[in-house]
Amino acid sequence: QVQLVESGGGLVQAGGSLRLSCAASGRTFKNYVMDWFRQAPGKEREFVASISRSGGDTNYADSVKGRFTISRDNAKNTLYLQMNSLKPEDTAVYYCAAPNSAGTGYDSWGQGTQVTVSS
Repeated sequence: QVQLVESGGGLVQAGGSLRLSCAASGRTFKNYVMDWFRQAPGKEREFVASISRSGGDTNYADSVKGRFTISRDNAKNTLYLQMNSLKPEDTAVYYCAAPNSAGTGYDSWGQGTQVTVSS
């Protein structure tokens, strides 16, 4: 399995930007489709974005479309989430995740990184 460690979270004012990173180790990172999720206080974890193995295909939740960009660098075994025009409702713990090959669940989750957007 791949091991995942997120970084890059923090406190930012509304309208600001952050870039999250997810460093992968273990099994070959490039073999995994990769996802970002987030969980706000008192809410269920929700899908944010996904990216194909090559990075050529991406998918976003409607709530972040046009503001967030998912990308990956397979040579560096790293996944990214560029977040622009941040809103207070983006405040959450952000997780990267590696789906299993069957698409029925997840092989690995990171520990999460806190993003707080002040108004």
